[in-house]
Amino acid sequence: MAEAPVILWFRTDLRLLDNPALHAAAAKSRHVIPVFIDDVKVGRALGRASLWWRAASLQALDAALKQRGSSLLFFEGDTQSTLEALVQRTKATAVYWSRNYDPATLERDKQLKSLLTARGLEAKSFAGHLLFEPWDVATKNGGPFKVFTPYWRSCMSLQPHRAIVATPDSLAPHGLTSQPLPRADNKDLAAHWTPGEDGARARLQDFLDTALENYAEHRNIPALDITSRLSPHLRWGEISPLTIWHAVRHKQDSGDIGRNDGDKFLSEIGWREFSAQLLFYNPTLPDTNLQTKFDAFPWQDKPDLRQAWAEARTGYPIVDAGLRELQQTGFMHNRVRMIVASFLIKHLLTDWRYGEALFWEQLVDADPANNTASWQWVAGSGADAAPYFRIFNPITQGQKFDPDGRYTRRYLPELQNLAEKYLFSPWTAPQDVLSQSGVKLGENYPYPVVDHREAREQALAAFATLRSA
Repeated sequence: MAEAPVILWFRTDLRLLDNPALHAAAAKSRHVIPVFIDDVKVGRALGRASLWWRAASLQALDAALKQRGSSLLFFEGDTQSTLEALVQRTKATAVYWSRNYDPATLERDKQLKSLLTARGLEAKSFAGHLLFEPWDVATKNGGPFKVFTPYWRSCMSLQPHRAIVATPDSLAPHGLTSQPLPRADNKDLAAHWTPGEDGARARLQDFLDTALENYAEHRNIPALDITSRLSPHLRWGEISPLTIWHAVRHKQDSGDIGRNDGDKFLSEIGWREFSAQLLFYNPTLPDTNLQTKFDAFPWQDKPDLRQAWAEARTGYPIVDAGLRELQQTGFMHNRVRMIVASFLIKHLLTDWRYGEALFWEQLVDADPANNTASWQWVAGSGADAAPYFRIFNPITQGQKFDPDGRYTRRYLPELQNLAEKYLFSPWTAPQDVLSQSGVKLGENYPYPVVDHREAREQALAAFATLRSA
């Protein structure tokens, strides 16, 4: 008697290597039916950069499946009715998938598992998106951590306990048809990224070979190609965090890199884990202040300032360069993200949710947990939040982290010839210096939208209202 098929429902695990759900499905039956369902009614609508990445990643996954004898089915519509129809069509007896942790997905999965089980099917979810399940890392009192450092220290004491699982050598053809895969049409983003599992593994290898050494020292310098740029690959599950973990540990154990460099990078993976735990235990995190005292914060409603920030017209070069990088590449260096976010929140006194929404739309690595947790961290309203009095000076931040101006000039070519002395505060340059550099303030580069000192004092006064409340 032929084995009954198993439906493998892909979501944000678009890979074959170290995919526990795929591994279990292939072990149960030669007849694995891979499917992706675009259900726009569940969860937050994706931004344009994420839509492009997902489309390209699905095409890469389909190609990888075809190399092993199968192919990816793609459907748009309601998840439940799509799976029910596919079960009826294939006589499948099981549906497997990888767990996600955002609230809308969790609720949908819970209902779906109950429904499928009640109809006599095996409905099973698997770990794989994180190193640690949110409920596996707890305080001595059994609750979730609220501060990153002790959280990550606890993770390090646990160590990942799951082994990497192999890619199936082959999969039986299913002979089914579906809707065509979405097209990935964005030449600008395609010039900077290679979505898909092969792209993820190539990026990891390049990072291990060329950038991980000296990571701790150089990771804050945006002009250097020292960051891993693995975040969008992790976002869509094209590589597992466990694969990255073992690769870094191997480099450390072999002496190829220093212990500190590897640990510093792994702590960045740790922030992703911490953010996922925060979202799991605080389902309103994406649109609600984690610290409720911030509900009374006196945000200013100044659309012209918000628009200037969104369009990279703040007049502060390190801020504008970061936003230009985002516009052109779908990415922004992490140090610059902090500077850019701090400027919006503390210089312009704009609600963090505005910035979070713009990042969600434009980032290729826009993640439901990481994006929100990071914005709330900068605002001071989240867990383990930055002190309210930490207000980045965009002039000195540029001088410190882009000392030769390479990053800033890359994205602001209109300032290409401006001397380093004035690069991060063009308005302080004498007129003859501006003229010789081809800089016309108010024409080809804007005046500052706010004065740093005045904005800092206003921000401190606004934050002080929370202390006295």
